[in-house]
Amino acid sequence: MKILILENEIYLAQSIASKLTELGHVCDMCSSTKEALKKDNFDVVLLSTGINGQDIYPVIEEYKKSVIILMVSYISNDTVSKPLQAGAKDYILKPFMIEELIRKIEHYQDYERLKKQNVAYEKYLNHTFDALNIAKPTTKIDKPVFISTTYQKYADAYAFAYASSQNKTLQFVSLAAPKFLQEIASISSSNVIYLTDFQTLKKSDRMAVVEAVDGRECIMSSTDRIEDCIYEVIEIKSDSNMLDHGEILPIEDYVKYIVLNYQHKFPDTELSKKLGISRKSLWEKRKKYGIVKKK
Repeated sequence: MKILILENEIYLAQSIASKLTELGHVCDMCSSTKEALKKDNFDVVLLSTGINGQDIYPVIEEYKKSVIILMVSYISNDTVSKPLQAGAKDYILKPFMIEELIRKIEHYQDYERLKKQNVAYEKYLNHTFDALNIAKPTTKIDKPVFISTTYQKYADAYAFAYASSQNKTLQFVSLAAPKFLQEIASISSSNVIYLTDFQTLKKSDRMAVVEAVDGRECIMSSTDRIEDCIYEVIEIKSDSNMLDHGEILPIEDYVKYIVLNYQHKFPDTELSKKLGISRKSLWEKRKKYGIVKKK
């Protein structure tokens, strides 16, 4: 990580920089806010609030996308509360153990990494699920709901869309895992439970799962038909029904399905390449199946 140390106590700044450099971080030091504003971007800014006569708020504004940790000699509105309101993330009270500062830096390093991962996963899931065109959930779940589908992604899309609509955390458990009951029991009551692979359970285990989620905000999915269920069962099928037969599709049916559902996403050159056929053959198949390519 790139770390800027803004501290007018030179010995302290050098001591911090030396330890962080040993841990593999790249450090830059300065003793004035004017100098700090001329620097490049940093992942972390260690900002002393005890620099006499210097306004630290332009520095906070300049590095608002960085993790700013205040280094303070005493706690007050001016040294802690107001800078935190302006955009600083945390503070540490002088004198401090360097290990405590490192702990804070590593905590925010993990936080920023996980935040970026979460954004990437969310973008990927939205991109994946948007292509499925399934109905979004509109009401709050006050008891377990079962989803029956031959295409697992339909249930996944429904579960993630529901959690998003309720602004809640979705916690996933596969019922094919060896200790699924313990995992279910550990989930906070404020979170939405999403269980998959219901079809893999024995009848005795199914009862145990139903009892474990009774009265909970839970979505459970199965790729088999669910019968004799005391809770609501939602069946989700594809628009073309091509993926709902539960059988291996004939090659011609598969090609027809792919052309119908993906011709708007890929140019003919790429689509024919993915299918392993020529563009002329793709044109002939459109003609054979009566498929009109939308402009």
